[in-house]
Amino acid sequence: MTAPTALNKRGNRVKLDGYTFDSQKEADFYTRFVKPSGLQYAIHPKYVLTPLTELGQVKASQISYKPDFVIYKDGEIAHVYDVKNSFGVYGIDSSVKLRFKLFLLKYGIPVEAVVIRKHDFKVIAQGITKQRKFTNPLVCTNMRYNWIEATNI
Repeated sequence: MTAPTALNKRGNRVKLDGYTFDSQKEADFYTRFVKPSGLQYAIHPKYVLTPLTELGQVKASQISYKPDFVIYKDGEIAHVYDVKNSFGVYGIDSSVKLRFKLFLLKYGIPVEAVVIRKHDFKVIAQGITKQRKFTNPLVCTNMRYNWIEATNI
């Protein structure tokens, strides 16, 4: 039996407001925090992290990433959210961590892993050296904070 990872623990898809969410937790984050925030947002936008590259007679495939939510403030990306079950290996495996790091390197803003709770959500910026420990995440009730607060800087 293999250990649980982010790849083999997917939720059931949920349709809401014309969007298809990957899980009920993702839909809950949308209805409780994203939609009422008053901020502009995109759901599952595609970002190309590395292009399709020809290497002689072979091609290296493109690597892309679709965050769950991108929040904009004054036309700039303010938050990039990925809703998870946990901050450990169960929620964020090594392939997901690599995509988070590639996103940070290309777009200059970290992905914030989010675990929602009854009245708030916990958040940790990913792929940076001064990352909060998953035992001490930032706790938020809305999106009116700077992503730097989700780090240990």
